[in-house]
Amino acid sequence: MEIVSYIITVLAAYLLGSIPTGYLVARARGVDIRASGSGNIGATNVFRVLGKPAGIFVLVADGMKGYCACNWLVDLVMHLGIAGPGHSGDLARNLPLAAGITAILGHNYTCWLKFKGGKGVATTAAVLAGWTLPGFFIALATWLVVVAITRYVSLASMAAGVSLAFAAWFTRHDLPLTIICALLGTLAIYKHKANIKRLLDGTESRLGKKKEEPK
Repeated sequence: MEIVSYIITVLAAYLLGSIPTGYLVARARGVDIRASGSGNIGATNVFRVLGKPAGIFVLVADGMKGYCACNWLVDLVMHLGIAGPGHSGDLARNLPLAAGITAILGHNYTCWLKFKGGKGVATTAAVLAGWTLPGFFIALATWLVVVAITRYVSLASMAAGVSLAFAAWFTRHDLPLTIICALLGTLAIYKHKANIKRLLDGTESRLGKKKEEPK
């Protein structure tokens, strides 16, 4: 019956992660966030288009999707006792991993918007916090340092993605977790491919810099 626990967890975590928070918040304000700013539904674009309160709300909500998936959702499935009283210890170790991965995929490829979602930075960070809190602080410190030096949110997010595998290994010495974090970091960088092009072209927006008004 353990397979049933995995199926329920994966499906529920995907649906939780797929809630398009940024899109819904913008729609409530009469804005299609996909046609505004960078066109991304994530917190950074919501911040730029709708302002600080909306951006912070989306950031926290997108993070909570990941954290709730690999913690509260997994706890609920375990308490339901679907796998029976004699389930293996592997279930308790692996369900949070499965839930976290699918929550991130749900955010990045939401079924509600034709599988076009966000970049998963906030959701991935919160999932990492659920897996290894010290590892989360390493990734967060990386993000803060890079954004403070460069003022590029996208570059800081990619740097944090690169740090995921190191953070996992340094704090947990768990090879499967390290490999998973390396793959998630790679996915985060891939989702920033448009930002990479703008960085190379010198047209990427810096944090706190207002766009120049056309003359």
